[in-house]
Amino acid sequence: MLKVKNLKASIAGKEILKGINLEILPGQIHVIMGPNGSGKSTFAQVVAGHPSYRIESGELRFENKDIKKLTPDKRAKMGIFLGFQHPVEVPGVSVFNFLRRAKISGKNSKINPKTISAFRTELLEYASSLKLSDDILRRSLNEGFSGGEKKRNEIMQMMALSPKLVILDEIDSGLDVDGLRVVAESIKKFTKKNPKSSVVLITHYARILKYLKADFVHVMVDGVIAKSGKGSLAKTIEEKGYVGFGANK
Repeated sequence: MLKVKNLKASIAGKEILKGINLEILPGQIHVIMGPNGSGKSTFAQVVAGHPSYRIESGELRFENKDIKKLTPDKRAKMGIFLGFQHPVEVPGVSVFNFLRRAKISGKNSKINPKTISAFRTELLEYASSLKLSDDILRRSLNEGFSGGEKKRNEIMQMMALSPKLVILDEIDSGLDVDGLRVVAESIKKFTKKNPKSSVVLITHYARILKYLKADFVHVMVDGVIAKSGKGSLAKTIEEKGYVGFGANK
């Protein structure tokens, strides 16, 4: 699915990723944890193709294809989805029209024998499962949304678009306990419905793992993956922090 080898990347001349090695197979759930400034969000942006980040060296392959030079839209059409840490507001573009266009233009679109009405019904079902109001589809994308609504709306996009690789950048931040449980349950439903899709959760904390089982947990410190392990690694981090992995106190 995704193969990253000795990946180094920078922004504005400053090297952030200093040699990332990671392989994600179809159907796996990976969690990337680490302190502030460790490079977690940079990694997500680099995989998604953010133009502000420059890949200096290394491999970045998706489904065995080199994607380093592909634009974000081409990566998205291949099936790479990024749920943003800070979703942007898009006044004048409704949630429904945004998703309808994204679905239709997607390489693996399944909307074409469906009617627009059927797609709207499907989105309303997703919204209901995420405890979003019925008027969510009519509202401008993220405009006036609470922090929790923005994060749950990112999950609704994931469910609607059925990507092959999902990267969720701190999807748990800003969620209360109930919201966290709802999001985790929706991720589980997504993986059950799309068994070959892979999920990468980027987070500071292990609390979402109370509701969601990960195949692997990785600790990122100072631009490299310092350690990888199973779910028990997240518990160790929760108890002892990141100091033992090379992070400063």
